[in-house]
Amino acid sequence: MLSLNMANKGPSYGMSREVQSKIEKKYDEELEERLVEWIIVQCGADVGRPDRGRLGFQVWLKNGVILSKLVNSLYPDGSKPVKVPENPPSMVFKQMEQVAQFLKAAEDYGVTKTDMFQTVDLFEGKDLAAVQRTLMALGSLAVTKNDGYYRGDPNWFMKKAQEHKREFTESQLQEGKHVIGLQMGSNRGASQAGMTGYGRPRQIIS
Repeated sequence: MLSLNMANKGPSYGMSREVQSKIEKKYDEELEERLVEWIIVQCGADVGRPDRGRLGFQVWLKNGVILSKLVNSLYPDGSKPVKVPENPPSMVFKQMEQVAQFLKAAEDYGVTKTDMFQTVDLFEGKDLAAVQRTLMALGSLAVTKNDGYYRGDPNWFMKKAQEHKREFTESQLQEGKHVIGLQMGSNRGASQAGMTGYGRPRQIIS
């Protein structure tokens, strides 16, 4: 008999099933509790509370409205980056559009691309651990900025390390390009032994 999970998503075969189970293991239920608490404190009790577990978390955030309210709450009135519809969108493409607007606003706020989930990660439940990672990055930035818009316990998130923001002078950038140019020049004479046609490395399958 199909499990509920398989019935919803269709069966996963071979490698994809193995990958999916690894992804699901990365999902952190303790972190879920902390993120839910933060979102409720940050947005207000009218956002409700999800059922516990991955599926409840996904359903709660899936239409993009709560995520949009969350990122808007980190901005002053009159500067909210995302338009939140009065009635939650019911059509799939509108929901995905709402999530995409949240992602753009989160990136503009300072969340790096490597910390950003893809719309399908949330919408199809492909990688809810990535959704957690984005929200953690957003919370960390809010605590680090300390501009009066973060609500909740500051200890819920680690401050972002300030030293990562390095300003490069124009001369340093030019120097970097020069070094890369030298490296490329020295690589031109490199042997292509062990390469297949078109200079691509052989694939070694262990």
